[in-house]
Amino acid sequence: MGIVALGYIGLEVSDLGAWSRFSEDVLGLMRAGEAGHRYRIDSQAWRISLQQGDGDDLSYAGFEVADAAAHQALRERLAQAGFVPSSADAQLIAERGVTDLFYCQDPDGLRVEVYYGPTLATEAPFTSPVGGAGFVAGEQGLGHIVLTTSRMEATRAFYQDVLGFRLSDIIRMRLGDAGAMDLEFFHCNPRHHTLALVPMGAPKRLLHFMLQARVLDDVGFALDRVAASGAPLAQTLGRHTNDQMVSFYVKTPSGFEVEYGWGGQEVNEDLWRVVRHDKPSIWGHKRV
Repeated sequence: MGIVALGYIGLEVSDLGAWSRFSEDVLGLMRAGEAGHRYRIDSQAWRISLQQGDGDDLSYAGFEVADAAAHQALRERLAQAGFVPSSADAQLIAERGVTDLFYCQDPDGLRVEVYYGPTLATEAPFTSPVGGAGFVAGEQGLGHIVLTTSRMEATRAFYQDVLGFRLSDIIRMRLGDAGAMDLEFFHCNPRHHTLALVPMGAPKRLLHFMLQARVLDDVGFALDRVAASGAPLAQTLGRHTNDQMVSFYVKTPSGFEVEYGWGGQEVNEDLWRVVRHDKPSIWGHKRV
């Protein structure tokens, strides 16, 4: 009765013009309607929303549950755990385009919205302005987000024990003489991870979000667009150890990154076992 997908994210950005060009010309996202700054990657009416502000960070994350019963059950579980959920008013529900919604804050203060019944725009199929085969989304949601946290135990408990995410695996990152830290990866559907937590204080809560292309060539085409646009490449093409995804990372106009990948392995809940890795990548992913 927990979260089934990352449905949408809201980003507070200081340069809407740069973000619009980056979203459409580099990432290949489809503008959702004529007004505002919202973008699609599949049949859902919108997945990414941009709002003007100085934060240049994640403003809110919208997580989907299956139905009204799951929505109410999760609301009660949050209240019992000490996270006070607030009901969205009619205006916010209409703005998000969902059937019902409540929100609260995670232990680090991020606004978390929980909803069911999103609006689909199947009458206007997703069409990328740069072409290509589209993105892996739908029931697997937007993709994944990687969040920093200064309160790892409390944040893990919030997402895993209350919202219902399941641990996929752990990567131990070596920090030279400073030791190591464990990155934890969580799933809520067949996508290997919808959420990852990094136990560190950082200027931004969002380290990156991920978009998964349907075909490998679209990753190559996107890499060419990055080079042509002058957007800063953050990590070279590589393949991860845990989800096996072939991807690269590009810096957004706000400074955090987007991972653009293909081929991530999926979780079979009946057979999956938690493991750990000592390196994040099999090859590539060199910092630029």
